[in-house]
Amino acid sequence: MIECEDNWNCQLESITYTSKDGNVSQLEHVFIRGSKVRFMVIPDMLKNAPMFKRLDARIKGKGSALGVGRGRAVAMRARAQAGGRSGPTGGRGGAPPMRR
Repeated sequence: MIECEDNWNCQLESITYTSKDGNVSQLEHVFIRGSKVRFMVIPDMLKNAPMFKRLDARIKGKGSALGVGRGRAVAMRARAQAGGRSGPTGGRGGAPPMRR
């Protein structure tokens, strides 16, 4: 593995590829788009890597890892309940002037 990005885009070298019909090919360089990665086996020595500790904390709910935190979700929920721009405050500039 040459490089693996946080979105799982991977660059690999010296690859042995086996097709569905059993043909084996040797490939010099390969790029795999992260959205196509389904499963990856990594060496045991990476078990204690800092990146995986952050992900483990997020999965267990003990902390936040990379990504959108709770604050944005709370703000979006409050905005939806307010009813958009013409909500209780009357849009961008506050409440409309009162007529007498």
